Amino acid sequence: MKFKTTLLLFGIFILLFAAVYFFEFRSQGEENEDDMLISFASEDVEKIIFKNDGQTIQFQRKEEEWLITDPIEAKADKYEVNMLADDFSNLRIERVVEEESSDLKKYGIPQKEIELYTKGQDIPIKIQIGMQNPLDNTFFAKKVEEKRVVLISSSLKSLLEKKVFDFRQKDIFKFESDQAKSIKLKAKGIQWEAEKEDEDWFLRKPVNALAQKNKINDILFALSNLKAKEFVSEEKKGEEIKKYELDKSDYEVAIDFPVENRQVTFFIHKKDDKVHATSSISPKILQVEDSILSDLEKEPGDLRDKEVADFFTWEVKKLQIKKGETSLILSKDDEENWHFEEPALQEAVEEKIQSFLRKLEALESEEFMDPPLDLAEFGLDVPQAEIKIWTGEEEETPEELTIQIGTEDKESKKVFMKNKRFPYVFKVDSTFLEDFPGRAEDWRRSPETEKKEEKD
Repeated sequence: MKFKTTLLLFGIFILLFAAVYFFEFRSQGEENEDDMLISFASEDVEKIIFKNDGQTIQFQRKEEEWLITDPIEAKADKYEVNMLADDFSNLRIERVVEEESSDLKKYGIPQKEIELYTKGQDIPIKIQIGMQNPLDNTFFAKKVEEKRVVLISSSLKSLLEKKVFDFRQKDIFKFESDQAKSIKLKAKGIQWEAEKEDEDWFLRKPVNALAQKNKINDILFALSNLKAKEFVSEEKKGEEIKKYELDKSDYEVAIDFPVENRQVTFFIHKKDDKVHATSSISPKILQVEDSILSDLEKEPGDLRDKEVADFFTWEVKKLQIKKGETSLILSKDDEENWHFEEPALQEAVEEKIQSFLRKLEALESEEFMDPPLDLAEFGLDVPQAEIKIWTGEEEETPEELTIQIGTEDKESKKVFMKNKRFPYVFKVDSTFLEDFPGRAEDWRRSPETEKKEEKD
């Protein structure tokens, strides 16, 4: 009897638990309509009118973009206007203050007003917003067609305080930097030109040399992302160009986009503590951050790529070394182990090869010797050594890199080197030559080494 009673009570408990869980889950999973002042898809908003302390701002959606149509005509910051549409198309009620109010002035309604026009609707949804509740900083608000006064989230404060400038697109000079194929810079005491070949950038003036790709890309990125601190002119005219001294700008940067068949030129000038900028394809003059100047003040020498050889050690598949009577050819097998192809001397000591390649990969020039030059002056007419490196995946055509080693100054520990890809000569630290194999046996894996590794 006691067992049956216990079983019955347990069954009732399970039913009660299931009922409580079900209703609790539903209350959490479903949005209670009474908790929402407005709820619809923000993607349906096509037009917004925001009245803020006497100023009216009007936005119009154009496909995936937003435009400001009043009080000015300008591109809007898509992120800022989307946030306005998102927050006010799903507006939660924090608390109902009055079901029916006869005195809206005591709530400061309306200090601000939002009108949302949705697809296919001529009559907007209007929300009037008043002052902040001093108790918890929420805002008093009212939907125009309703009588009740409610409180909405205090998190809307920053959005409600935005002005026209805050909603404007500020990077109006933006361009696709990866489409740029050449760049020319003129500044006080600085002048250079660079051109893109495949994925590499080359300086063409004042010297023909490989440039540091990341530094050229940084300049392009900085120009493309110039943001307005202030719009000082909407339609620049001759007197305004002179006023901000952009007719004699400190920096003039011309960028070519062959695919688009256009050239964009930037004019940037600093006067006192303000930097102003405009471009050849924009009628506006902006005040911008002075951080752009640090990118534009680089000398051509600062832009040169100092690496003797651009490769990654782990990508090397084959290596040839010639020095005096020594000639070695080594390659990796399918298991990534190094072995000799010539002379056929079994497996090679991988640690020595990797160390040599890593030092070669890290070599940077301390000084450049540019054409015209006499290679015999640097011992490169008949190099004392030559290194060939093949890189790439198995399914790709291997890329070949040839490096020549010339005269070494043992006192200063410097050596002249030449990458056959370039017309100039590098002067580098010669300590890497200590890893250079004097003969094939230096890199040969001996039976004693193999036995020791097996034992370890």
